[in-house]
Amino acid sequence: MTTPTLLVAGTASHVGKSTVAAGLCRLFADRGLSVAPFKAQNMSNNARAVATADGDGFGEIGVSQYVQARAARVAPTTDHNPVLLKPHGDGTSQLVVHGRAVGLNSAGDYYATHWEDARKAAVESHRRLATESDVVVAEGAGSIAEINLHDRDLANIETARFADADILIAADIERGGVFASLLGTLELLPEDVRERVVGAVITKFRGDPSLLEPGLDEIEERTGVPVLGVLPYDDPGLPEEDSLALPAEGERATVGDDDGVAAEHAVTIGVPRLPRISNATDFGPLAETPGVRVAYLPLDATLDGIDGVVLPGSKNTVDDLLALRDAGFGDELADFDGPVVGICGGYQLLGETIENADIEGTAAGETVEGFGLLPVVTRFSRDKRVEPVSVEFDGAGPLAGATGAVDGYEIHMGDSRIVGDATPVSGDGAALGRVAGTYIHDLFANDSPRNAFVDAVYESAGRDRPTAGASGATGGMGRAEGDADAGASGDPYDRAAALVADNLDVAALCDALGLE
Repeated sequence: MTTPTLLVAGTASHVGKSTVAAGLCRLFADRGLSVAPFKAQNMSNNARAVATADGDGFGEIGVSQYVQARAARVAPTTDHNPVLLKPHGDGTSQLVVHGRAVGLNSAGDYYATHWEDARKAAVESHRRLATESDVVVAEGAGSIAEINLHDRDLANIETARFADADILIAADIERGGVFASLLGTLELLPEDVRERVVGAVITKFRGDPSLLEPGLDEIEERTGVPVLGVLPYDDPGLPEEDSLALPAEGERATVGDDDGVAAEHAVTIGVPRLPRISNATDFGPLAETPGVRVAYLPLDATLDGIDGVVLPGSKNTVDDLLALRDAGFGDELADFDGPVVGICGGYQLLGETIENADIEGTAAGETVEGFGLLPVVTRFSRDKRVEPVSVEFDGAGPLAGATGAVDGYEIHMGDSRIVGDATPVSGDGAALGRVAGTYIHDLFANDSPRNAFVDAVYESAGRDRPTAGASGATGGMGRAEGDADAGASGDPYDRAAALVADNLDVAALCDALGLE
């Protein structure tokens, strides 16, 4: 295979692999190279709907590869993430291969029954990408040194081997013990994989990099692996790959309160932190709107001090509905008098009933009562809708006034129908009074519905919304989904590229990969 592959692996999860890979995708693309992002196997409930590699419809991939494709300025396809595991709860995950759901499996069942087919799919996808591209930038998963998984580690060990990849290892200094992590990771690698490591990068450093030099020198002397860079702590504003960035269940966290807007001029939008929350990146554009704070709430939290509510998507709507009801959230929501919007699974929660509910694996029975705030009935089936959408949006209720072109995507099982006095909303949605729901993910990445909802929240709270110039907040996560024309200071892809270019020896990587 003549097309080089660089595998950005890590000493652990959440060490900055996705950011480094996205930055390299943009850097290589800016040099005129055709770049293909790749992750053989991902585990995330943050997914995107993209074209299938065979051109026959649409399928799902993890958000990090969607973002990296945008960074590389290529259209995302299912080849960029051929195997996706979407945690479903109770030790099971939905297996998605080449963008299409295969079924629910425990980890044991996956490795015993589906792993060989998953590996075959990954090899096929990588081969196609390598044939069509100048360079493949692959992302590993978790730690590359999980010795209990070395015989079946598809995203790391297997990718290194079947892709004939060179390896860059990322290590997060913020966790502490970065030198031990690097040394231990290298020591635990299979010999043939260890020989592929061309360098290491330390991420999330705060302070004077010169203080690290004695440690860097000793690591290089002990291992023979050069440390090619030290990346300072920075957040380019790329969407999070998974729920690790969210508070743990039962904890509360607020984001967006660092925008310079005084508390008395701000509003707080509550998002219940569902046990099986999915596509939590829907709320990034809200949190980065001046004056808006997004509070992730424990299920038993009061809505006192909350000005608006958004119910998020869920990988298992019925079980999350039951968890919310048991925690008393339904009563809180019934007494709440501010604007409420449900996205996808959150929309289903707001309806009167969910029919054929046992198809989600719940033991709750075939019909489950929803919160009853919208005259809507949802019926589940085993068919899954996965597709990008572009509509002329027609909002109502707390989305009233939202019009114009809206881009997003739908990933859901079940269809909902209005059964009472409600106004239709784009995305097979509905609105009644202060409540609205829609199946369109990424809704708030679009200016018109985001501004309509924020305006409704401010009006309900009896406060004046600050002007756009009230803070230095930019588009952030929302811009990462669609605005590739913003300046380098605001565009997340360019910021990721600058972070890598300014602090990593990219020339040494290019030499290792044989790139000019």
